[in-house]
Order: sequence, then C-alpha cells, then structure tokens
Amino acid sequence: MGWTGFAVVFAAFFLTHSIPVRPAVKGRLVQVIGLRGFGVAYSLLSVGMLALLIRSAGQAPYLQLWPQMEWHRHAAHLGMLAVCLILALGVARPNPFSFGGARNDSFDPDRPGIVGWTRHPILLALALWAGVHLLPNGDLAHVILFGVLGGFALAGRRLIDRRKRRVLGASQWAALDAARKAAPWVHAPRSWPVLALRLLAGVAAFAALLLAHPHVIGVSAW
Repeated sequence: MGWTGFAVVFAAFFLTHSIPVRPAVKGRLVQVIGLRGFGVAYSLLSVGMLALLIRSAGQAPYLQLWPQMEWHRHAAHLGMLAVCLILALGVARPNPFSFGGARNDSFDPDRPGIVGWTRHPILLALALWAGVHLLPNGDLAHVILFGVLGGFALAGRRLIDRRKRRVLGASQWAALDAARKAAPWVHAPRSWPVLALRLLAGVAAFAALLLAHPHVIGVSAW
C-alpha cells in the first residue's frame, strides 16, 4: 500500500470519526436508521476502519526505530487486559461527562463507578491501547499510527469537556465534577451481578482479541 495508501486510510479514519461530533450529519443518520441503529452501524464502521488503518501501517515501508524485545509483548498483554476491563466498566453506563454515556439522567455522583477515576474511561482505554502497542511496534509507520491515536485520545478529553460544559452549563458541570471527585474511589456497586458480568465480559473480550488478532490485523499477538 505504501506511504500514500497509509495517509489516505488515516485521513478516511479521522473523517469517519468526525461523524459523532457533527450534529447535522449524526441527526440525519439517526432519523434514517434510529439511535440504536446508528450506534451499531457506527461501532462496526469504527472497528472496520481501525483494522484497515492498522493493516495499512503494516504495509507501509518498514523503517525500524527500536527493536522488539520479549518483555514488550508481555507488557502489551497486561496493558490490553487493563484496556478491556476499563471498556467493560465504562461502556453503556451513565456518564454525563462523555459523548457516549447511557441513561445519563440516572448518574449518581456519589457512586460514580469508574467515572470517579476518570471522566473519560473510553478515551483513557484508547490512549492506553495506543501506548502499550508502541512498545512492540518500533517502526516508523506504527509509531506514527499509535502516537497520533494516543495523542488524539488525550486531546479529545479537553474538547469533550468544553462541549459538555456548554451543554450542561458551567455551574452544573463543575458541581457534578466536584461531587464525583469527592466520592470514594472504591464503593459498593449498584448491582454485584452486573459488575461481575462486566468484568467477565472484559476478560472474554481480551481473550477474543488475542484469538482474532492474526485474522483481523494479520499479525499474531503472541
């Protein structure tokens, strides 16, 4: 594919990921396929574009910046387990600070769950995913790929915070943020069975990623 193909796929990746922050575009799509349909379709599109982007990085000219060591893969495995658990605890839960929260009107700042640790668990997972993949992928194309995506995730927190302040109002946003920070980092969940299912889902997702990696990405994760 070369550098040109890598750049084209990268541009397409960011273009598709601008859809949720464009109310006019998202609104028209929701009218056609519904909110749930939009969520499913956009999730599939995101995963597909990410897989294509990673494959295109693997097909770019190889310019090594540092060699891969055995411990790099072990660190990546541990990091990806953490990523999967963060996603399992953060996806589809009340979170008025994020663009992807569900049932935000039921958010309890005194029992915020993982939102008490970070306002943006999904972006944290993305940044961690990018960071742990930098270790075993020390060639220029993958450093650009994971470096840009990690930076994108970190910068996205500020952008979403500004947008949510406007939507909620500065005083309400600040009050909710102060309350979630004051809550205990570890507290009893609303439902122990739901927590157990989320953690099991995170572990299952980690195992599935290990098995699917050579088929989707083209490279074994072991």
